[in-house]
Amino acid sequence: MVYIYKKKSKGKEYYYLRKSIKEEGKIIPKDLCYLGKDFSKINLNELEKKFPQEIKKSKNKLKKFIEFNYYLNKIMDKEIKENKFFNKKQLSEINYILIHYKKFNLKNKKIISKKFEIQFIIENNSIENSELTYFNIELEMKKISRFLEKKTPLRKKPLIQIYIIINTKKILDFLKKEKPTINLRLVSEIHDLLLKTMHKTKGFRFSEIKIIRNSFNPSSVKKIKPELKKLISWYKKNKTKIHPLALSILFHHKFEKIHPFLYGNGAVGRILLNYMLSQLDYPPVIIPSKKRKEYFSSMNKAYPCLKNDLLNTDMKYYKPLIDFMHKQFVKTYWDNFVV
Repeated sequence: MVYIYKKKSKGKEYYYLRKSIKEEGKIIPKDLCYLGKDFSKINLNELEKKFPQEIKKSKNKLKKFIEFNYYLNKIMDKEIKENKFFNKKQLSEINYILIHYKKFNLKNKKIISKKFEIQFIIENNSIENSELTYFNIELEMKKISRFLEKKTPLRKKPLIQIYIIINTKKILDFLKKEKPTINLRLVSEIHDLLLKTMHKTKGFRFSEIKIIRNSFNPSSVKKIKPELKKLISWYKKNKTKIHPLALSILFHHKFEKIHPFLYGNGAVGRILLNYMLSQLDYPPVIIPSKKRKEYFSSMNKAYPCLKNDLLNTDMKYYKPLIDFMHKQFVKTYWDNFVV
């Protein structure tokens, strides 16, 4: 595997193309060539001519690295004011993603959207249920892609998994096409469509529940609708006041605190999170199932913040969740939106 290595000396940066080689059971780094001091002058096509075999295997990763760092360095040179939720480096990473995202043409967006949707379907549901955890994500993505195109059946899959795949895809298609307003009706519709043919229960829950191993008590039945209305109103009022990524993350967490359904709260919440991002002209985010513990841990750390006020945004509690979600946002983008 080859990669770009940055060396700092006396305040200056120097770049090298480096290869990892195995000798006597040990991984040893070997410099293939010096790339210079100016990151913007690194030419991947020229490097491929000199090192065809090495570059071919790692070209996509190198391209992501070069694009990300080149524009990130440009943005870092500009004056960016930190806010309550993100520091300067985090804001620079977000800003570059937005610049990069806006330059996509329609054809590339369709290709990427398809890839993203399949991975989102897998991860969004496997994070909630160990039976839906897949050990070979790439293979499952290919299987589900062919299934959704109605080319091959999903063999050896429990019926519930097939319903989840179909229903989640229908929801994503509906949101993309109709662009509905976020309100109580939409929240309920997403839930009912997600669980269609799997559960008879429709609409908001009608009984009290207790969440085991979580540091919060869900809203009481009589408070579900009033608190959802309050949350949606807060979201709409703060669209131009709170950073869009932070606003979507905060809404997601507060929605999970309300826990309006008997089943599917997490899956519905993450679908809403990405729909909000799309409404704010932001790319989506995937929370991978392998980060399940970290995700739930950061969510739990923020729940005490809402003990007396659902709309509290105290960063003493929210910082772990905001930082975690920011990392997943950046990773999702560079894993899915470079062609």
